[in-house]
Amino acid sequence: MLPRNPTPVQTRLLSADDTGIAAAAALLAAGDLVAIPTETVYGLAGDARNGTAVARIFEAKGRPSFNPLIVHVADAEMARAYADWTDTAQRLADAFWPGPLTLVLPLRAGSGLSALVTAGHGSVALRVPAHPVAGALLRSFGGPLAAPSANPSGRISPTSAAHVANGLGGRIAAILDGGACDVGVESTIVGLTGAPTLLRPGGLPSEAIEEVIGTRLTRRHGDAAITAPGQMSSHYAPNAQIRLNAGSARPGETLLGFGATEGAALNLSPSGDLTEAAANLFEYLHRLDRDARAIAVAPVPDRGLGRAINDRLRRAAAPRGI
Repeated sequence: MLPRNPTPVQTRLLSADDTGIAAAAALLAAGDLVAIPTETVYGLAGDARNGTAVARIFEAKGRPSFNPLIVHVADAEMARAYADWTDTAQRLADAFWPGPLTLVLPLRAGSGLSALVTAGHGSVALRVPAHPVAGALLRSFGGPLAAPSANPSGRISPTSAAHVANGLGGRIAAILDGGACDVGVESTIVGLTGAPTLLRPGGLPSEAIEEVIGTRLTRRHGDAAITAPGQMSSHYAPNAQIRLNAGSARPGETLLGFGATEGAALNLSPSGDLTEAAANLFEYLHRLDRDARAIAVAPVPDRGLGRAINDRLRRAAAPRGI
């Protein structure tokens, strides 16, 4: 485990205009950390080739060093410089990049990426984000950015600049404010080091991926080794305890609803829309965590984006580890 108490710094809030993007790129080039907006959640970005910068990501988050990081790139051409590319990767990139899909591929020899990015594995996780500000920054910076979610390790992921400031203010150089995230849950991760494998459900439903590759995705076993981000059993956790599949709130609990839920303090989607629910999930957990001692969550259908929502909720509700 890397140190959890970096020296306090003054965190700048940068506007998502040409001036702010240029300032963010300059900070990243100097080895500093900048929180950046993506369509999924805000990421804590550092130069993926700079071992010191990557170490600072682990330090700022208090993140276990055995947990690999996603590398964000401007396009598929840049991705091919860091991984051994495959036909399946190309089909998925053509269909879903830019977008909420991360591909785990064999690491290319001599890639130049910091070994901390891959946590010692012979593979690398790559994504092309769809957020226009992230895309502009990647093009301005001209290189790969390691960028896990911009929150203290294991806590609720951030979907606004304010969430980042609350969790990491004073620990990072800047926050590039691109507004609220549209998707609201992290990217879907597919492993392509062997048979196509769903390593983490996320903002892209697995059915869409399977339609493109023409086969079912293999599912990762729960006791398998950590090979990609977001696989720790306890993750995305608020300070309040969470109880899942609740029909109503017990004494001392605050109810987070879905669909036709009576008595909910907040409702992920009163109409039962899973896309709306995914976009609201982390924002509503942040709101409830400010005041609630315990949170009861109504059932969410385990289909489509509901699989990603339930994955995050199960990890948030899991017994707390590190």
